[in-house]
Amino acid sequence: MDRPAAPQAASAPPPARPEVENLQAYSAPLEGRRGLLRLDFNENTVGPSPRVVEAIRAIPAEHVAIYPEYEGLQAAVAASLLRTSGLAAPGPGLEPHHIGLFNGVDAALHAVFQAYGAPGDRLLTTSPTFGYYSPCARMQGMVIEAIPYRPNDFAFPFDAIRAALTGPTPGPSQAAAPQPWSPPRLLLICNPNNPTGTRLAPARILELAAASPATLVVVDELYEAFSGDSVLPLLLAGAGAEGTRAQGADAFAAFPNLLVLRSLSKTAGMAGLRIGFAIGHPAVVDRVGRVTGPYDINSFAVTAAFAALDDQAYVDAFVAEVLAAKALLQQRLTAAGWRHEGEGGNYLLLWPRARGAAAVEQRLRDAGILVRSMAGKPLIDGSLRVSIGTRAQMEQFWSAWQQADS
Repeated sequence: MDRPAAPQAASAPPPARPEVENLQAYSAPLEGRRGLLRLDFNENTVGPSPRVVEAIRAIPAEHVAIYPEYEGLQAAVAASLLRTSGLAAPGPGLEPHHIGLFNGVDAALHAVFQAYGAPGDRLLTTSPTFGYYSPCARMQGMVIEAIPYRPNDFAFPFDAIRAALTGPTPGPSQAAAPQPWSPPRLLLICNPNNPTGTRLAPARILELAAASPATLVVVDELYEAFSGDSVLPLLLAGAGAEGTRAQGADAFAAFPNLLVLRSLSKTAGMAGLRIGFAIGHPAVVDRVGRVTGPYDINSFAVTAAFAALDDQAYVDAFVAEVLAAKALLQQRLTAAGWRHEGEGGNYLLLWPRARGAAAVEQRLRDAGILVRSMAGKPLIDGSLRVSIGTRAQMEQFWSAWQQADS
C-alpha cells in the first residue's frame, strides 16, 4: 500500500485573501473580568430582568437539541420599537420585514460590509469611533475615509461629512471635463458616538441620507436609550423629505438607503447572549440577511429576547438609574477639576491629571474596577473611558478614582 507523500520541509498553510493576511483583527480584553466592577465595555452592570432569567431557566432540555425558531420575534421587536417611539398602534409603517435578526450588532455590521462592501469602495465614517468598523471595511478591501471630530469639544463634522458624500463642486476649469467621482458606498454614524459621546440630531442624519441616495447610511444606535437620539420616531411620524407620509406607508419609503442598528446588550443586560437588530427598508434588510447563516442566533438568546422586550419597565428603570449616576459623577468631576467628556451614552472619557492613564488604569484594576484605555486613539489618547453603572457602583468608582489619580 502506497503511503502519501511526505510534505515538503518548507511547506506552509495556504494563505488567506490578501485583505485578511494584512488585517489586524479587532480585539478586546475579554478574559478575567468576572467578579470585578465592569466599567470597561459599556455593559449593563446589574444583569438582565428577572423575567429573562426565569425564561431561560424554563427552557426544556430537549429544546437544546432543536434548531432555533424565530417566529414572532421580528414582530415583537417592531412592536417594542413602536412603543418606545411613542406610537402604540400596530403597523404605522414598521412591520416584521423591516427587522433583521443577528448574532449581536457585531454580526450585523459584518453582514452589512459583506453585502455592500467591495474592494475599492469607500467607507465614510468619523474618528475616533467604534473600533470594529475599520476591520470590517479592510477585510472587504474597502478604502476608509475617517473624518475627525472637532478637537476639544468633539463636535460632529457635519459639513465635512456632507461634502464627502456629495463630492467636489466643479470649478470653471473642470466644467468641461470633470474628474470621475463616485459617492461612498457606506456611511457609518455611531449616535451617540462611542467613545466621545458626541450626539447628532436625528434630523441631520436624515439630511445626510437624503444628500446621497446611492450611499447606504448605517446608524449605530446602541446607546440611543441614554440620549433619546433616534431617527426612528421621525421616520415613523413621516418626517421625510416632504415632511409627510401616508398613514400606514413604509417608514423607510423616503429613506431606503438608511439602516438602523439596535441591541439588547447595553440596556437589557444581554451582552453575553448576543442578539442585535437591523431596522430598515425590507430590500436592504433582505440583502444583509443573505450573507448570514440560517441559525446564527441561538435558542437561549431568542427566548431571552422575548422576555426582555416584554419588560420595558426594567430597561427604563436601569436607564434612569444610569443617567442619575452619570449626572452625579459629572458634578463631582467638574467640582474637583478633572477633565471629562461624553454628552451621550452610558460612559464618560476621563483624563487623569496626576498620573499617566496606564498607571491609573492599573491602580483601578488593583481596586477591583475595570475601565478602558483609549491609548493610541486620535484626539483622545491619554484618556480612559469609564462606563456608568448604578449610583452605588459609581460611589465605589469615585472613591477609587480619587486615590488612583493622586
